[in-house]
Amino acid sequence: QVQLVESGGGLVQSGGSLRLSCAASGFAFSTYPMSWYRQAQGKERELVASISRRGDITNYIVPVKGRFTISRDNIKNTVALQMNSLKPEDTAVYYCNVYYENRDYWGRGTQVTVSP
Repeated sequence: QVQLVESGGGLVQSGGSLRLSCAASGFAFSTYPMSWYRQAQGKERELVASISRRGDITNYIVPVKGRFTISRDNIKNTVALQMNSLKPEDTAVYYCNVYYENRDYWGRGTQVTVSP
């Protein structure tokens, strides 16, 4: 079965950096685009970044452009999110996502907290 396991979250000061990682299994990882979402308390879950199957095309929401970088390793079946220049408004639970066989799959998420 599809499994997505996120790691790397934590507490960081404003301006700091974190690197999130997602380990994927149960599907042909290299043949599916992957995404990172986040959900802040009291808000809806939102797409943060996505990456194509080969990793040659990436997309970001405007608030994180230039600060976040999504990447993937199709040998290790992992997708990462490097987050630099973090801001308090980046505080959220971050989720790894794949749309596989007509449904979304999510990990349990990893908490990112950015203090002022």
